[in-house]
Amino acid sequence: MTEFSTLFQPDRGQPARTIEIVTKGGLEDWTKALPPRARAAVEGAQFKGKAGELVRLPGDAPEDWSVAIGAPDSSGVWDLAPAAAALPAGTYRLADGDPGQRALGWLLAHYRFDRYRSAAEPAPERVLLTPNPAGIAEQVRLADATALVRDLVNTPAADMGPGELQAETERTAKAFDATLTVTKGHDLEVGHPLIHAVGKAAEKAHAPRLIELEWGNPAHPRVAIIGKGVTFDSGGLNIKPGGGMRLMKKDMGGAAHALALARLVMQARLPVRLHLLIPAVENAISGNAFRPGDVVKSRAGITVEVDNTDAEGRLVLADAFTKAGEDKPELLIDFATLTGAARTALGPDLPAMFVNDHDFARALSEAGVSYDDP
Repeated sequence: MTEFSTLFQPDRGQPARTIEIVTKGGLEDWTKALPPRARAAVEGAQFKGKAGELVRLPGDAPEDWSVAIGAPDSSGVWDLAPAAAALPAGTYRLADGDPGQRALGWLLAHYRFDRYRSAAEPAPERVLLTPNPAGIAEQVRLADATALVRDLVNTPAADMGPGELQAETERTAKAFDATLTVTKGHDLEVGHPLIHAVGKAAEKAHAPRLIELEWGNPAHPRVAIIGKGVTFDSGGLNIKPGGGMRLMKKDMGGAAHALALARLVMQARLPVRLHLLIPAVENAISGNAFRPGDVVKSRAGITVEVDNTDAEGRLVLADAFTKAGEDKPELLIDFATLTGAARTALGPDLPAMFVNDHDFARALSEAGVSYDDP
């Protein structure tokens, strides 16, 4: 994983190049205040202050240069990401001081997934300085969590099956002294029959399992986080076409997100009793695969008639929801690549969200927008 902690450092007055953030609204006044050589560079580059637009400003000596980057009128997480992706290796500071949440975009511009490359292609190290050292740890934690999700989702299913999801959760449990419980294979039949039904076709190579992690003081409010962990989705007997199957390694993205969020909760030592649940399965095809028309009794005791085996996500989540609900959590939240109809309805940039508490929905939405993450 990319080492982010070295890329965001306290400003102790060390040598660094300056980055100025310029908006369209402030472009004219900013340009007028520049020294003549810098003003000529801005005009020659036809710099208009558009978001992500860069211009290099000359100083008194050839090696003495700084940078201006265009940005929206309101500060956002991604303001500095284009600079971090384009500038040469070196040390930089903002002219206006503390980068705040803009540091997250700077860090994530350095993300690389090169596990399968014959030779790694690391990003040049551009170090960002901050006069507020207290803010470094949070931004690095968020970058690490985001990179973990990306790494897990980017890994092909041959190397990221239910067993590998379990191993990653085990590493997390060990790091935070959490309790791990795994119910696997035929042991799922009685207590988690829907998870077993979906995953049993891959049982020999990639046995289905329910992975559970618990952490925190039992006296604190209980919070359940659930992530859909379908490590590959062929569609089952209702098989997907080739194009629809190509990216189905990502069908465990909900589990990846849930695990990363659980890590953030534990790193921040939030006063909650955390319950992470990952139903991990591969939806495969074999002689014992579940079929359209099969009727399976869920953990809740409700019988479910299967109409389409490519609707496997709601089945594995149903048993996980029931298990989490038995402990009466104050909050239950799940992440799932549940249906392509969400993309049809909302496009590729907005997730579908269902919430049964309007005040919580509003708070969640506002928090997302505040971090440029709708």
